[in-house]
Parts: sequence; structure tokens; C-alpha cells
Amino acid sequence: MADLTGPRGPKPQKRLNGRTIMLWSVLAVVLIYYALPLYVMIITSLKGMPEIRTGKIFAPPVEITFEPWKKAAFSACTGLVCEGLSAGFLNSVKILIPSLIASIAVTSVTGYALANWKFKGSEVFFTILIFGAFIPYQVMIYPLVILLRELGLFGSISGLVLIHTIFAMPILTLLFRNYFTSLPDELFKAARVDGAGFWGIYFRIMVPMSLPIFMVAIILQITGIWNDFLFGVIYTKPEHYPMTVQLNNIVNAVQGVKEYNVNMAATLLTGLVPLTIYFASGKLFVRGIAAGAVKG
Repeated sequence: MADLTGPRGPKPQKRLNGRTIMLWSVLAVVLIYYALPLYVMIITSLKGMPEIRTGKIFAPPVEITFEPWKKAAFSACTGLVCEGLSAGFLNSVKILIPSLIASIAVTSVTGYALANWKFKGSEVFFTILIFGAFIPYQVMIYPLVILLRELGLFGSISGLVLIHTIFAMPILTLLFRNYFTSLPDELFKAARVDGAGFWGIYFRIMVPMSLPIFMVAIILQITGIWNDFLFGVIYTKPEHYPMTVQLNNIVNAVQGVKEYNVNMAATLLTGLVPLTIYFASGKLFVRGIAAGAVKG
């Protein structure tokens, strides 16, 4: 038998107390709550319509088929056009990449300036930005429609990129400003003494030391822009609709038979990019937040 006594007496046995049991029970309930709908979506997307009509919603597919996925991607009807989500995917990519680059570039520089280069009225400007983070999007919809119309950008992808950049400014500027504030002030002062200017300090010191918060901002923007529906349906035309708007049109189509397997496959395809981002970089996101994203 194994010796349970050490040099200092018997080894303590691990026991489950009431608090541990309650914690694991809560975690199990939360896991089921979030995992069960995902499970139903996946198995439904792999079934044919005759099998779905049997009503066995939780039963795994008897015969797996990927035809619903193929139809959702390339031939499902979104109104008068039957091209599936493929066109919406390309539009979402065209919207995401410039919106991501523009919003990160603008807000990181703005946060850096507010943290390290104080100017007259900087605190007022920062207060206005923070106030903007709490304004409901619906309040700004019509004024922005007029603005884009006057700029000749309404209904275009460029106009939607501008919208995403504008609405990213309050929260991302706050994140960058707080992170830059948490960095050692001695580095900034030493660089100033050595003759480094605004852009020199930003590119040579701030950016290399701020990769965690850049990852946080990138993850937030990718998921937010990709999942956006409201701005996409308002500020673009049908030929420029992003993937989320195309998904809505597929699911809410009133013609023909309601194909639940195609709808589930289309939903999973639309959420594939943000889900991949979360799974691939979840640890980086948490690390970035813990490294000072909400300090200040």
C-alpha cells in the first residue's frame, strides 16, 4: 500500500465541500445553457428536411448531409438573388479590413495624445468622447444618414467604413488612453530628453510596448464589425449588404418551404469568423485586459 504518511504526518485528503459543489453546479448549468443551442444548430444543419420533420430536435442525424451548408453558402435566396452568403461574405471582408485599420490607427493615436501630450482642452475633449460612448446608436442614425448623403457616401462600403470608425472612437480611445497612462512615465520623459518627437515616441516606444492592448482592440473591432447588422442594413445598398444582413434575408424569406437546416447552416457560417477569433485569441484578449486595458 502507498504510504499516506509523510515526514510531517498524514497527508490531507481533498474533500468536496458545499461551496465547491455549488460552484461546479452553476458552471455546469451555464455550460448547458450555452452549449445546448449550439448543439441543436449543428445537428440540425447536418440533417435533411425529412428527418427534421420527425420532430426529434435533440437526436443526432441518422444520415449526415452537407447539402444545407452548400446551399447556405452558394444558392440560398436572399430576396430576388439566389447566391447564398458568398456575396455577403466578400462584402463583410471589404468592410472589415479598412474599418479595422482606420479605427485602430485613429483611436490609438488619439489615446496616445490624450495620455502623453496634454493640450488645452484635452480633458474636455476626452469627456466628450466618453460621453459619446453612452449615446444610443439610434439617436445618431438619421444625422449620419444626412452626413453620408452630403458626402456622397450613402449606400457605399466607404460610408459604412466611416461609420464604424466614428463609433469605435469613444470606447477604443478610452482603452488606449488608459493603457498608455499605465506605462512608465520615465520612458516618455527620457525619449523627450533624447529629442524624440510625437511620432518617434509613438512608433518606437508606445506601439512595441502596447501589443496587448492592440490585440484587445483588434478582437473587439473584428467581432463588433463582423456581427453588425444595424449599420449594415441602414447605410448600405443591397449589393453591398454584409453577411449578417444576408443571413437575415435568408432566414426571413417568405417564399417556399422553411428550410431549418439551411437556416442553421447559414447562422453557423455567419458566426464562424468571430468564433474563430475568440477561440484562437481568447487568452491574448484576457492577457491584454489584465495588462492594463482598464487601468487609469
